[in-house]
Amino acid sequence: MTQEVLRERVGEPREVLRDAHLLLELARELLGDHRRARGEVHGALAPLRAAAAREQLAAMPVARLKDVTGGRLRLGPLESAEITTVLEVLDTTPYRLQLLPGVGPQTANQLHAAARQINEAAERNAPVRLDAGRRDGLTDALVIALHRLVNAGAELPRARVVAEEIDERLSPLLADARPARNWWRRLLASRAQRERARAALGEVAELLAAERRRESLLVLRQASVDLLRPPVSDIEAWTDYELNAAEYQTLLSELAAVDPDQDAAEGFLPNDLAARVKAQPLDDAHRRVSLRGYQAFGARFALAQRRVIIGDEMGLGKTVEAIAALAHLRSEGATHFLVVCPASVLINWLREIEARSALAAHPVHGSGRAGALAAWAREGGVAVTTLDSLHGFEIPPGTPVDMLVVDEAHFAKNPEARRSKAVAAWCAKVERVLFLTGTPMENRVEEFRTLVGYLRPDLLPGIRHSDAAVGPKAFRAAVGPVYLRRNQRDVLVELPEITHVDEWEAFSPADERVYRRAVADGNFMAMRRAAYADPRRSAKLRRLVELLQEAAENDLKVVVFSFFRDVLSVVHEEVGERAHGPISGGVPAVRRQEIVDAFSDEPGHAVLLAQVQAGGTGLNLQAASVVILCEPQVKPTLEAQAAGRAHRMGQARRVQVHRLLTPDSVDQRMLEILRAKEGLFDAYARRSDLAETTPDAMDVSEQALARQIVAAEQERLAIAPADGD
Repeated sequence: MTQEVLRERVGEPREVLRDAHLLLELARELLGDHRRARGEVHGALAPLRAAAAREQLAAMPVARLKDVTGGRLRLGPLESAEITTVLEVLDTTPYRLQLLPGVGPQTANQLHAAARQINEAAERNAPVRLDAGRRDGLTDALVIALHRLVNAGAELPRARVVAEEIDERLSPLLADARPARNWWRRLLASRAQRERARAALGEVAELLAAERRRESLLVLRQASVDLLRPPVSDIEAWTDYELNAAEYQTLLSELAAVDPDQDAAEGFLPNDLAARVKAQPLDDAHRRVSLRGYQAFGARFALAQRRVIIGDEMGLGKTVEAIAALAHLRSEGATHFLVVCPASVLINWLREIEARSALAAHPVHGSGRAGALAAWAREGGVAVTTLDSLHGFEIPPGTPVDMLVVDEAHFAKNPEARRSKAVAAWCAKVERVLFLTGTPMENRVEEFRTLVGYLRPDLLPGIRHSDAAVGPKAFRAAVGPVYLRRNQRDVLVELPEITHVDEWEAFSPADERVYRRAVADGNFMAMRRAAYADPRRSAKLRRLVELLQEAAENDLKVVVFSFFRDVLSVVHEEVGERAHGPISGGVPAVRRQEIVDAFSDEPGHAVLLAQVQAGGTGLNLQAASVVILCEPQVKPTLEAQAAGRAHRMGQARRVQVHRLLTPDSVDQRMLEILRAKEGLFDAYARRSDLAETTPDAMDVSEQALARQIVAAEQERLAIAPADGD
């Protein structure tokens, strides 16, 4: 290419290089501004980690010093001096340590060095949690520092990528193009250098043209302006945190560099399978949300394995993982996707798709379903329909379904049910299928095998009850290709803590009379709600009101769950106009969401009432920080779901779960019988493993449980069954 042709294409070399240097300077300034903003966060994290480490060391016996030194240290002199914790050793200088009888200079230095080593490790790994209900100067500084990055705009991640690409590509080109800057540089350059400069100048001009097309200058300038805004007050920062807690927690998990246990984040998959999943690309062009590491792994798992179950615990963002997989497939040219879910969460799915991706969402449900279906077939995007209407879901001929997502897939565990048959039929039609469920097994491993049969029938011979006798690893290897499960406690290290409190309240005399009558009648359900039969004299209701009053004094939002509508009616009458709901199975999905929105939007204290089997599924209740269960549930998973609706990513405060119980009653008998069943669920569902006991031994149906408890209570109270029983 001649110099004249080059000028015709890109203008004067001096102008091209000037524009290139300006672009490079802006890119480097943005990267510098971003580093400084991150540095402010790390600076605010340091004292919090130091304080957390000291708290750990204060509870750590001096015997732990032997772990660092291979057991070579003699600790007797420390114990004689009543130095009992690692923190006391750390706070004592080597000089003072060697004044202890039996401690020489070398031993003193070794003791102190071991304590420092433990302290440094504790500081590196100390999790930092934000809790809007527990503020101090240190957490104020952290939230203010995070506020700058959270509010730098949705374009900041893109701006960073643009800046890094410009720096990486433009820096070497400008170095090569240096001889083209003026005549004397060209004169001093060799022929090879001039040729390189000419070629580099052409590449620089092409790069500038490409950056103009994607408006990089504007993106970089705006991002820098956002990062250079003055810090806000602590009140403004905490207010924003409560509104956008998920964004703060995602950023904190990235910058705090306290990674969750790698095996846990990868669902304890076999190493070769985990490596294959991590190698799966994940395009974000059609995605509008940043993913945590474990979420990106989940999306990659769905893409790499094609037909899978993601059983992540409630609150970890299974919906986002599914949307990330759909967005990636859209980048690869896929156009039509189908989401099937319970009616209660249909609106939530539509909202999440629209907020988290550039994909169009079409509600194929209700009176407008025909028009929505036609629009989806014509335009593409994500059709969202319900499990109960899937059997009648017919699409125009020639319309592809590039991925099927089934939410709350455990509702399809009964192979004889119509919804299950519809799910199975659609699984046979679609190449890529993703099941989402937070409760992959409630009673029997056979139910889990049913779900696997829809997806990968070829794996069924390898999933046998006899695998339990071999051990957990054998079972994990069998289900690994199709099943992924992670838990909050393993991957959300920055989530505010959850506290479970059992509130034991003895029967009042009125409660006792109603209860004994229900026992005599053998009426299990009446026994469970006897404590609320006389609201004026109900001990449980009195305690519930006390908890609500305490929450009101602290401006906390509360969700009250019960299995029984009449119990919720009693609570509603007691709470009055402050109560939202109740949400029950008969409340339409649209109305449910309206109730939740009104509850969440109300400033300060508010109360939401919900049936545990309705409100515990598909609703996001991060606004609540207090959960009250009016009675224990037959299925432990129902209680876990209810608490999980509040204790999930985006929760800004510590969550308190209060379970109201009556001693020496149906409540206590249920807890005793279900404890082993809950242990099975933990061992299997939470770790993708099967407990080392046979699952059949833990198969407790509601009817069997009821008969067992009724008989036990009749015997304990020496009450003969009523006639006819």
